[in-house]
Amino acid sequence: MRLTILGGGGFRVPLVYRALLADASPERVTQVRLYDTDPVRARGIAQVLSAQAAGRADVPEVVVCTELDEALVGADFVFSAIRVGGTAGRAADERIALRHGLIGQETTGVGGISYALRGLPVVASLAERIRAVCPEAWVINFTNPAGMVTEVMTSILGERVIGICDSPVGLARRVLTTLEGADLVAPGSAAGVGLGGSTVHVDYIGLNHLGWLRGLQVDGVDVLGELLARPDLIASFEEGRLFTPGWIQTLGAVPNEYLHYFYYQREARAAEAAAEATRGVYLEQQQGGFYAAASDLPAEQAEALWERTRADREATYMATNREAAGSFERDESDLVSGGYDQVALAIMHAIAHDDGAELILNVPNAGLLRELDEQAVIEVPCRVDAAGVHPLPVDPLPGYARGLVTTVKYVERCTIEAALTGSRDAALRALAAHPLTDSVAVAAEVLEDFLATHPQLAYLR
Repeated sequence: MRLTILGGGGFRVPLVYRALLADASPERVTQVRLYDTDPVRARGIAQVLSAQAAGRADVPEVVVCTELDEALVGADFVFSAIRVGGTAGRAADERIALRHGLIGQETTGVGGISYALRGLPVVASLAERIRAVCPEAWVINFTNPAGMVTEVMTSILGERVIGICDSPVGLARRVLTTLEGADLVAPGSAAGVGLGGSTVHVDYIGLNHLGWLRGLQVDGVDVLGELLARPDLIASFEEGRLFTPGWIQTLGAVPNEYLHYFYYQREARAAEAAAEATRGVYLEQQQGGFYAAASDLPAEQAEALWERTRADREATYMATNREAAGSFERDESDLVSGGYDQVALAIMHAIAHDDGAELILNVPNAGLLRELDEQAVIEVPCRVDAAGVHPLPVDPLPGYARGLVTTVKYVERCTIEAALTGSRDAALRALAAHPLTDSVAVAAEVLEDFLATHPQLAYLR
C-alpha cells in the first residue's frame, strides 16, 4: 500500500513511520511519500525516518516529493497534516489574542478561527486535487482545527474522509489505568482502548476538542461510576487535577482537557498572560531549532535530536493550564497519549483487512444528534471496516453539553463560510459568537489584527 503524507515535514511524522515499521501485516504500507511546501522541513524529517529504518529489513520506502500530483498518484491512503502559516502563525495568533485580553489557543481559542481561515482554503484545494488524482484513496485528517477541516474535506470527497484526534483515546486510557491501579477493573483493560484492539466501549460525545467521557463499558459493565465515587482517584490523573474532583462529580462525566479553557476561562487566560512565552512561541523556538539543524545532521544524530525535542514537547503540553489548576507536573501516565499514529494505523488495518475496529472519530452527524444537521462533523465512537466508517448510536447530548456544542458548531460554520466565500462579515460573526470572546468590539479589533498580520487572509473582503 502507498501512503501519502501532506505536510510530510511535520514534527509528528516520525511517530507515524515508527508505527508503520512495527506493522508486519500482509497489507502493510510499503511506500511513504512525503509532500511539504518547505523542502528543508521535509529533508530533516526524512533524515529521522532514515535513522528509524536503519538496520531493518523490508521497511516502507520513503520518497520526498516536490510536486503535489506526484505525491498523490496511486495513493491508497492520504494523511492530511498541514499547518498553513507554521508555528510562527500560531505564535502571532496567541500574541494578538492576549493583547486583547482573550485566549488565542490554536483550536479552542480565537486563534483557532485564524488558523482555520488560513488553512481551509488550502484544504479545499488539496481535496479537489485528491478527487482528481486519487479519488479512491482514503483520507485521514490530522490537520487542526480537525472538526472544521474534516467537514470541508468531506463536503468535497464524501465518506472517504475520516478525522482523527488522540485526545479522547488518551483520556479513556488514563481513566482505565487509574481504575486498574485501584483494582477496580482487570489488569490490561486500558490496553488497546480506542485503537480497535479492545472490547471496552468508550461512551464519548461532542465536537473535536469539545467532548465528554460519559461511560466506559468493560465486559458490558459501565465502570466510570467507580471513578466518580472516588475523589482520590479523580485527583490522581491529569484531567482530574485540571477540572477538580468536585466539578467532575457535579457533571457526572470527565471533560476533554481542552474544555479547561471554557470551564476555567479566567484562570487559563491569567496563566497564559503570566507565562514567559505562549505555547506557540515556545514551539516556534523549539521546533525552529530542530529543523534548522536536522537536515544537515547525520541521520542518527537527527533522530536523537528529534527524540529529545519530542520528549520536551510532551512534558510541557498544556503547561499553562496546569499552572492555572495548581502548578502540577505531568505524571508518566499522563505523558501517554492516545497516539495519532496508532489511531491512524488502526483505521488503515480495519479498512485493508476488513477487521472491524471501534474508534472515536470525527465524522458527519448523520442524524445522531438532533441539535445538529446531517453534515455537521462531530466526534463519536464509530466502527470501521472495509466498507468504511459507521458511527455508533449515542445517547442524546446532556444538558451541560448542549449549549456549548451548538454555539461552537455555529462558530465553526461561520468560519467555514468565511473561508470558502471570502466573507469578512462571516469571519466577524465567528469571532464575536465564540464563547471565549466577551465583546463584539474586541472581536472586530482582533479580526483587524489577524488581517494585518497574516497575508494568507487577504482574500477576506
